[in-house]
Amino acid sequence: MSKSIEELKSLTTQIRRDILRMVHAVNSGHPGGSLGCTEFFTAIYGKVMNYNLPFTMEGKNEDHFYLSNGHISPVYYSTLARFGFFPVEELKTFRKLDSRLQGHPTTHEGLPGIRIASGSLGQGLSVALGVAQGKKLDGDQSLVYTLHGDGELQEGQVWEALMYAAGKKVDNIISTIDYNGRQIDGDTDDVLPLGDLHAKLEAFGWTVLEEKNGNDLEAVVAILEKAKTETGKGKPVAIILHTEMGYGIDYMMGSHAWHGKAPNDEQLDTAFKQLYLEAPADY
Repeated sequence: MSKSIEELKSLTTQIRRDILRMVHAVNSGHPGGSLGCTEFFTAIYGKVMNYNLPFTMEGKNEDHFYLSNGHISPVYYSTLARFGFFPVEELKTFRKLDSRLQGHPTTHEGLPGIRIASGSLGQGLSVALGVAQGKKLDGDQSLVYTLHGDGELQEGQVWEALMYAAGKKVDNIISTIDYNGRQIDGDTDDVLPLGDLHAKLEAFGWTVLEEKNGNDLEAVVAILEKAKTETGKGKPVAIILHTEMGYGIDYMMGSHAWHGKAPNDEQLDTAFKQLYLEAPADY
């Protein structure tokens, strides 16, 4: 479902409005990382991945996406709704009792677009590698995409999976790391430094690409398209995508404070003025 760059740029603003409206309504959720990853999600679903609607869990001969850092569910849910996986109106049920839109994505309610439950950090790559190998066994030429937080890389299971992917030559996977340098307790350099992540990933046997402008939509599309050309060469592919937590909202950027905090009424109004759309389609 490819859209033009101009359509996607407008959509990123709409998705950011959705994110803030969702977390504000229940005074709960994770806006910071969601706002920082909006260009990535619009690029993936609007330009890069091949998928069909209506959604099927198996998704044979389709590209798959797996969100590992499931707490940024607001951007995931908004993207899925805006691309037609389920009605946009359902976004108003976010984090409410009996909603399919739980704080972390789950599969038991059958929300279209969600193939794994994610919340416990560090597990997404392991699951995605199993899917990628399954596609190879089935003769399915489609790709598997994943997204991870940089703080999530402090989990040991991630590094086991990175080692496995290279060792087994899983070359139909593209894993992106949202490198915003912040996590719930502060800057990653203060909590537990990642060091030279590019060199570490290469040492683990991955082809590594890096994009410094992770909130530039055209740059994000370009790096994802470049990553696709590196698949099928015997090595898994990683993208280090530098983003800004809280991007688009001046009082949220430059700090980890909005990792998991919702704006109040006045802050929401201020944010919406910064996320101006001539004809917003707010739910």
